[in-house]
Amino acid sequence: MTDEKMLDIEQLNLKKNDYSKPLFIVGIVGLVLCLVIGVIDAIEGFETGLEWIDWVAIGLMAMCGPYGFYTSYQHKKIIEIESRLPDFLRDVSEGGRFGMTLADSIKVSSRGRYGRLTPEIQRMAAQIDWGVPATDALKLFVDRVDTPLVRRMTTIVIKANEAGGNVADVLNMVAHDARETLLDRNERSIAMSTYTVVIYVAFAVFLATIFILNSTFLPEMVKAGSSISEGTENIGASIPVQVQSDVVPQINLIFFISVVIHAFGDGILAGVLQDGRIANGFRHSFIMLLMGLIALRFV
Repeated sequence: MTDEKMLDIEQLNLKKNDYSKPLFIVGIVGLVLCLVIGVIDAIEGFETGLEWIDWVAIGLMAMCGPYGFYTSYQHKKIIEIESRLPDFLRDVSEGGRFGMTLADSIKVSSRGRYGRLTPEIQRMAAQIDWGVPATDALKLFVDRVDTPLVRRMTTIVIKANEAGGNVADVLNMVAHDARETLLDRNERSIAMSTYTVVIYVAFAVFLATIFILNSTFLPEMVKAGSSISEGTENIGASIPVQVQSDVVPQINLIFFISVVIHAFGDGILAGVLQDGRIANGFRHSFIMLLMGLIALRFV
């Protein structure tokens, strides 16, 4: 692949494309719009065919879904880039041991395969060919990826190169530190994934319990209330114990409200436990809200 195909003038200062904030703003607008429709529906301004709590659930899904899945996708890309960073630093270190400069080592390493990190390394090599100093190419790389691990490792490399001396040893040390950091993070992620599964199982049990109550217990209450009312009218006497079947719709509404609250809160908790990010929790909240909406409205 030639340099002209890899890089144009604008890419010398290419920044990271992040659409998370616009998506979150759009989600907030969708939530507010659904809340307004829900309030109008609740005061019987017009009939939509849905309960007001349905609009609340749809609004929360509009806020959580696009933003949560986009940020999770971006985070997955970053994880894949960071996972290959130690290999890249090790190869650059090997080039330095053979007497290559940092710029030459990056250009030689750009011929390797590093997964999602490969295009970024090739872009750095192309920038160096266009006359950009190696340290500036690394800074541009940090601006595009911009994660704590990448920023910390790259800053150490830049400072070591500017200070002079044996950069290969520094690169080898940084690669080892990055590998240990990634191993610790992977172990923590595996350990916490168990709690995420527990949250999903608990929510599924909660949904199943409400579904059973709605499909078996509450209908029987309505039948019992009707039978008692008919019997009372036939014998012409009052019965001290009566079944208030007219409260069943309110009970159904309370059940759905509890499902929405649990879905949103449990989803946030699952995301925080999984990788410490609330944005990832929005993805889980969307999934749980969708599960609740399907279980209580369409099943």
